[in-house]
Order: sequence, then C-alpha cells, then structure tokens
Amino acid sequence: MVDFSRPSRNRGFYVRMRLLHKQGRQEKSYCFRYFRWVLWLSLSLYFFSSYLITNHPRKLTSIPKVTVSNSKASRALFETVNTTIQQQPRDHQDLLKDLKVYIYDLPSKYNVDWLSNERCSNHLFASEVALHKALQESDVRTFDPWEADFFFVPVYVSCNFSTVNGFPAIGHARPLLASAIQHISTQLPFWNRSLGADHVFVASHDYGACFHAMEDVARADGIPEFLKKSIILQTFGVKHQHPCQDVENVLIPPYVSPEKVQSTLDSAPANGQRDIWVFFRGKMEVHPKNISGRFYSKAVRTAIWQKYGGNRKFYLKRHRFAGYQSEIVRSVFCLCPLGWAPWSPRLVESVVLGCVPVIIADGIRLPFSEAIRWPEISLTVAEKDVGKLGMILEDVAATNLSTIQKNLWDPENKRALLFNNQVQEGDATWQVLNALSHKLDRSHRRSRQSSNGHATRDVS
Repeated sequence: MVDFSRPSRNRGFYVRMRLLHKQGRQEKSYCFRYFRWVLWLSLSLYFFSSYLITNHPRKLTSIPKVTVSNSKASRALFETVNTTIQQQPRDHQDLLKDLKVYIYDLPSKYNVDWLSNERCSNHLFASEVALHKALQESDVRTFDPWEADFFFVPVYVSCNFSTVNGFPAIGHARPLLASAIQHISTQLPFWNRSLGADHVFVASHDYGACFHAMEDVARADGIPEFLKKSIILQTFGVKHQHPCQDVENVLIPPYVSPEKVQSTLDSAPANGQRDIWVFFRGKMEVHPKNISGRFYSKAVRTAIWQKYGGNRKFYLKRHRFAGYQSEIVRSVFCLCPLGWAPWSPRLVESVVLGCVPVIIADGIRLPFSEAIRWPEISLTVAEKDVGKLGMILEDVAATNLSTIQKNLWDPENKRALLFNNQVQEGDATWQVLNALSHKLDRSHRRSRQSSNGHATRDVS
C-alpha cells in the first residue's frame, strides 16, 4: 500500500508558507491603500489645474504644418514647410490688407479677344494674362476707383504670334498701349490727375517696356514717353544703368504654368533619382543664323556646346522637346545662360523643379530678391568662364551642393515664382502686391490723405 500521510517536516514547510502568504497579503493591502491615495491626489491636482486653465485662457501659438509627399520620397524635403520661415512675422500683411487696386474695364480688343489663341495664356510672356486673372479675384481689388491706391491697365501685347516663326510679334505694343491710355484718360479722370504715376502696366518681354527683342534696337527706341511716369512690371532687369529699366519698375519672373509644374512633379521618378548631372536644352548655334550676323546669347551657348557637347556628364540638346521639364526634374545642375535678353524661363523652371540653376548672364537682376535668397539657392558663373564650367561644378559638388539643394527645395521659393489663378500668400502675384505696397508714395489717394488729414475725392 502507498502511504499518503505527510511527514512532519513537510507539515512545518506548509505552515511556514501559509504564514508567508498571509504576510504578503498584508503588504499588498498596504501598497494598494498607498496607490489609491496617490491616485486620488493626482486626480485632484489634474482637475484643479484644468479648472484654472479653463477659466484663465491664454494666447495660443499656432503650430506650423508639415506636408510630405506620400509617393515621392525624394520630394519630402522639397515639399516640407520651412518652419523657421513660417514662424517669422509677415511684416507687410497689414499693408496688403489696406492696399486697393482698381482694374480698368477695357474693351475686349485690348485683352480677352487675344485669348482665342491658347498660347496667349501659357507662353513665357503670359504673366500679363496671369496677373490680370489673379487680381480680378483678389481681395485688394476695388470697384470704386476713388478709393484705389493703384490702377491696373490690362493690355495683352504679347499674344500677336508671328505666322513665320511662331514667336510673339510685339511691334504693335506701342500703338496698342497708346490707344488704351487715350481711352482711359478720356473716360475717367485718374490718369490725368497723376499723369499715370499710380498706374501699373505689364511688360513681360525681352527688354521690358522698350518692346523689342534686339538690345541695340531696344536701347535706341527706349521706353515710350507715355509710360515713363508709370509703374512697369517687367521681366527684364540688370544691375547696371540701362534705358529699358529707366522707369519705376517691379521685376517679375517669366510665366511658367503651375499646373504643368505639378504634373511634372507628380510623374517624376518615385525614387527621386537625379541621373542627369548637367542639363541644358535650347538654341546653341554653331554659326550665327540671325540677320544681324551676330551669335545668339553673345556666343555663350555656342561656347558651351563646343566645349561640352561631347562630355558625357553634360546632357546638352539643341532641339525642342515638349516634355523637357521631365529632364529638368531629373537633373542636378541646370544651365541658365542668357538668350537675346539676360533672363529666361529656365531660371523659374529650374527652381520650381528642384534643379540648381547655374546662371550665366553677367549683371542680371533677379526677381523678388527680398523673398528669395538667390545667392543661397543658385550658382552664378561669369560669361567669360563658361569654359571652366566642368571644374566649377565639380568643386561645388565636392563642397556645398547638399546645402544649396536644401535651401533650394524650400517650398517658399517655388511659391514665390509661380502665378496662380487666385492670389495665394507668398506667390508671384502676392509678391507684386507686396512690392507695390512699398510704393504707396506714388498713390494719389494716399498723398491727398496725408496732406488733408482725411480722404478726399479729387475730381481735378
């Protein structure tokens, strides 16, 4: 038989275990009571603090948003909001809030009739159309001319495309503008009272309000007398004296379609690889072909082709390609040499598509320099140094390329260079309005307010 009786020593072990178990329960009970006390005290402090906060509201600080593309890893930095810039106060918001612009309602022959050709609102000179559209929907627009600070004159002069080469023919610009001024000066008193000093025109052509593509002719013709007292929004600008900027002006970027840019970004390689080292597509002459016998681009583009046409690191193409933006978005450096004029749309396209612009145009003045830190996002190479481009770019790549790209991909830069259908804070139209807010000394209404101490309707 099996004996199931417990040995005496096992019974002693059993008693000790019961005692330890009882002692453990007492310790747990004590810990539980302590925990309940701490919990009660914490909840009391929490509710008391909540009461104080609710009954003593404080000023809330907005948290900047960060947006990152889900489909394009490489564009995370490009599309991430620069929180440092966002947190900086907008110094001119109050000025823009009070700014008033009156838009003349001109006969359709001066503007909308030209829109029958789709190119009119999409080519590089189309900022005249884009600005008009955006201002029509803007909060700064006033329908009361007596309260206006500035008067916008919407005349589209760059939509008369040549049947020979397809380029805009601007020989009609001067008579068309003169006719528009004749119209507004006989219909309303505002031109005559200031002689046009508070009137704004767009001249988005090679040499601005000189209205000619060849510099020597533009210099000789100069700016029409009837525009010399007005404010010109123009793409042409240089740092030295030039008769085609001898007028009150605001430097603006050439037009690049924001929809086309977004489409290019959406279809860019998902891995964001930039497999083109140096890119340029455009006119590069081997021999001068224009009637003047001179080289286009002061022979700068010819020198680039001759020096680097056979260099595998340089992706140089002389023929047109409608999808060239898809090449820019794959490139590290994008050459932006002068054409007939110093500026070109490549400058805008390079920035908005994240390719470091290499500016080769001596003395060029760049748009919206207060908003865009050009020296930090681009390279400038003297025209005489194009033969050293390879060495210069290799040196940049080995030193500070990543810093330049980080600065370049700040979305504020892209925003400032694009004209949208409706004004967005920081975009190209907004930058124009911001620039005008610095010229309120030209506003007849403001000058009358300053002299009289109150608003006055001057019918002189």
